[in-house]
Parts: sequence; structure tokens; C-alpha cells
Amino acid sequence: MIRLALLLLALAWPVAAQEFTARATVTGAEVETGRSGAELSFDISQPVPWRVFVRADPWRLILDTSEVDWSTFDLPGEPLTGRVAPGWSRLVLPLEEPASIARAWMDTGESGARIRIVTEAGEGAVGPLVSQGWDAVPDAVGMTARPRQTGDRPLVVALDPGHGGVDPGAERAGTNEAALMLSFARELAGVLRREGHEVVLTRETDEFLGLRGRAAVARAAGADLMISLHADALDGGGAAGATVYTLDPGERDGITEELAARQGYGELLLGVEIEAREDEIAEILIDLARAETAPRADALADALIAGIGDAGLKLHKRPRLGAEFTVLKAPDIPSVLLELGFMSDADDLENLLSADWRSRMATAIARGLEAWAVEDAAEALRLRR
Repeated sequence: MIRLALLLLALAWPVAAQEFTARATVTGAEVETGRSGAELSFDISQPVPWRVFVRADPWRLILDTSEVDWSTFDLPGEPLTGRVAPGWSRLVLPLEEPASIARAWMDTGESGARIRIVTEAGEGAVGPLVSQGWDAVPDAVGMTARPRQTGDRPLVVALDPGHGGVDPGAERAGTNEAALMLSFARELAGVLRREGHEVVLTRETDEFLGLRGRAAVARAAGADLMISLHADALDGGGAAGATVYTLDPGERDGITEELAARQGYGELLLGVEIEAREDEIAEILIDLARAETAPRADALADALIAGIGDAGLKLHKRPRLGAEFTVLKAPDIPSVLLELGFMSDADDLENLLSADWRSRMATAIARGLEAWAVEDAAEALRLRR
């Protein structure tokens, strides 16, 4: 008998509300179980593209839909919900034992649509069943960024508050990293907007958003750069101060490996796969894009470190590092990951919880960003000549 069950203690976290503009809402849901399998049905306000499949380790049923707000109904089975890309939502139902999809279809009528899924016990084919209108989750690697800034328009800054929703990040002193970084991102956005910049946040609430989806939000806004904001905690402690990371597949150490695992935890919970690209032409285009953006990201990291240091704020003993963090892999947007400090360090935690310190840090980041923008624009004009 298949039963929808809670497999991991971590899955008991509250389901985050979907805050994107949803085209459809959930009006009903039923789960019937039997000896040979289960039948699930989800009523939604109108038909949408969708797909359903099963994954192992742990066993879970995954339903992807376009623009459905799952927060409008109290779903059975202790599910998780999140976004895998802007406008594309995911529902994950843990399974107590192996299963496969026997049948899946959508019924439509005047009152909306019903997605119906029949599972059967056993480790049969677990690949996706593609149905009505589903092609793929939109690829986050399009070459559609705005032209490089030359100082003649406001800078568009994408701020990415780390973690969120099912993945709260580090937790200390009654708060968590996701909430703290969202608050700081709003504070930093206020500083940058007062300086005349345009700002977009990859998430505006406590919700999960896949790592590729964060870059897609930045790209859709025409961002000139992206800063991913974190304040992690290390199990063994020993790290303190601000650190700025850029993409560097070759640089690995114990700290970056631990941070990479923490930052990808939400992806693991919701089963978001990062598919390898095998298109040779696409790989060439990506390499060409990175040839321009990588030096710009390096310069951005250096400018942020200089701004933080000039403000007298604490830097890590190695403040400039490289790592293969997924959120840094957008080839067409200069991207950095800024660890403001470590919640596992008592002094850093006190700073992170201080409104005065956060204000000083936001101002320091703004100063560093403006210094980078001037040099970046000058370099762009030199390249045009």
C-alpha cells in the first residue's frame, strides 16, 4: 500500500506562499490509497501546462505546473511547494515506498480543470509523463541581457536574498538566514534606490525559488549585475567577516564545499535538477558570454571588498574567494555571492542583528558598487573605440 508520508524532519517546515502572479488557483484536492497504488486529483481554476513524474532517494512525486498558486488550498500529504523558475511552480509529495506513474491526465470543463494521477507500487518507469502544453521549464541561459552599461542610464541591480521557504538557511538566536537576508536586501535596495539605481529582488517574500530561477528573475529585469546575499553558519565555526565569491570551478576547500551544500539544500528538498547542457553551440555562446562577464564579476568583487574595508567593517581573513556556486553561473550577468558574515560567529551574529551595522554595510556596498560602475562604464567605452 502506498501512503503519502513525511520522510524527513526537514520537510515539516511551513509551506511558503507563492507570490508570483498566478494564472490559476487550487480549489480542491483528493488522495485515495489502496494496496496497489494511489489516485490523486487536483482541481484548479483553469487548465495550465503541467507534467508529473516520480523520483527516488527519497521517493517523491513531483508535479510541475505553469502559474498555479498552491497556497490557496490546504493540500493533503504534507507537501512542499516552490518555484523552479519564474512563473513555474512545483508541488512535491513524499512517498513512503517506491512507486511509478501508471496514468496521468487532465479533465477540463466550465468550472476549471482537474489533474488526475494514478500511481502503482513498485520501481517501474519513473521518468516524466509530459501532458497538456508542457515543453520544459524555461531555460535560464538565454542571451537576452541588456547591453553593457556605459554610465548613461540608471544601473539595474538584482539583489538575491539567499535561501527562503522550505530552505531557511542557517538558524541562530531565534532567526534564520533567509529572513535576515530578505530584510537586509530590502534595506540595501532602499539605499541603492536613493542613489538613483533601479533594484529588483529575486524574491520578495519567504518563498523558495530555484537557483537557476534566481538568475532568470535578474535577466527578466534586464539586470546589469547580481549580488546574492548570504550569512551562513559553519558546523565547526572558525570563520568570521565578509567574503565575496565569484565563479571559479577550480577552487575548492572545506568551507566552500560546506557552503555549497547549504546553499543547494532547497534544491535537494524540492528535487530541482540542474540539467547538463550538451548543445555544443550553446556551450560556445556561454563561453563567449563568460569571457566578458567573468572579468567584470571579478572587478565587482574587488570593488565590494574595497568598499567594505574602507568603511572599517570586518572582512574574512581571505575575503576574496572562488567557488562553483550554481547561483553564480549565469553567463551573461556579472554575479557575485556576498557572505556578509557568519551566523556561527558570535560577533558576526551580533552585527547581523544590529540595524546600525546593517545600515553601515548597506552604505559600504553601495559605495563599492558605484566605484565599480564608473570603472565598468569606462572600460565599456574603451572597448567601443
